[in-house]
Amino acid sequence: MSSKNINQILSRNLNVLEATTPLFINISADGFIQEYASEYSTADTTCFNTHFEDYMTYKQLSSISSVFAAQYTSDIKHDLVVISFPKSKAELNFTLAMISHATTENTNIIIVGDNKSGIKTLAKVAKDSLKGCNKIDSARHCLMFVAQLTSSNVTFNLDDWFEFYSVSINDIQLEIAALPGVFSQKGLDKGTKVLLENLPDLTGNDILDFGCGAGVIASFIGKRYPDIALNLLDVSALAIASSQKTLTLNGLSGHVFASNSLSNVTEQYHNVISNPPFHQGVSTNYHATESFLKGIKKHLSPSGQVIVVANSFLQYEPIMKSAIGTTQKLTIQQGFSIYKSCV
Repeated sequence: MSSKNINQILSRNLNVLEATTPLFINISADGFIQEYASEYSTADTTCFNTHFEDYMTYKQLSSISSVFAAQYTSDIKHDLVVISFPKSKAELNFTLAMISHATTENTNIIIVGDNKSGIKTLAKVAKDSLKGCNKIDSARHCLMFVAQLTSSNVTFNLDDWFEFYSVSINDIQLEIAALPGVFSQKGLDKGTKVLLENLPDLTGNDILDFGCGAGVIASFIGKRYPDIALNLLDVSALAIASSQKTLTLNGLSGHVFASNSLSNVTEQYHNVISNPPFHQGVSTNYHATESFLKGIKKHLSPSGQVIVVANSFLQYEPIMKSAIGTTQKLTIQQGFSIYKSCV
């Protein structure tokens, strides 16, 4: 049984989801896809996720194809596409443009989302991408719509969807690129600005930028410390692609990889630096950051340090003291605190 409200409304409408080649986009891995695959065992089902944790769950299922990437490419023409309404309205139109090549004029596009996500404005937000937008169901504080794309087989170029902006901090100039749905897509966020303006001296020869987003922190450090090895991780494929683009724009290179918190971290680092996320979709979620703070010590080199910026109301300091070691609050500015823990 599905646990997420969005998947529960899909479960109660299984009868309208029958298809030969269905494509599910960013549907949470909480049991619904297994239910669907059991009900429609002959369907050639594909799950595309930009969230690494969901992708890894689906990858273990032999009954479906699982894809993790910033961009979906396929030779299959899907007769049904089911999309979880994203946190960013720009990401919705990005997604609809991205799947155009894999649809026909008869492909049904089903979009489901939490009422708080903004899905009520679907017809307006996607007026240039969707036609015949009709509500199927309203339940579990969610809405479910069906529509068709205004046109199929439209050429999609990922580079066209980056937002670009410039950053200047402490005489260091950066060019930033970010895809829809990536944190601070249109400009530098206040927390990262506070962190970079007050970044303490780094030791050792490497850093890990945890929850790298568009790669701002790692790129700043790469410019400030030209010989340091840059490592960047994020759970989002859109963030990974954005970080890679940002590094390139600034003449930098680094190891950018996907990880669900620390699931794919195997090395030890002298410096771990983060403006960690505490939102997932429309909800507040501290789990990933707490898991990161409680598990990072084993990934620190001797005398390594963890530097975190966070909203001052978030109680990360006691967690860092308990899990890592000596912790100090370096500064409080504009509602943000910077903490440093040393082994």
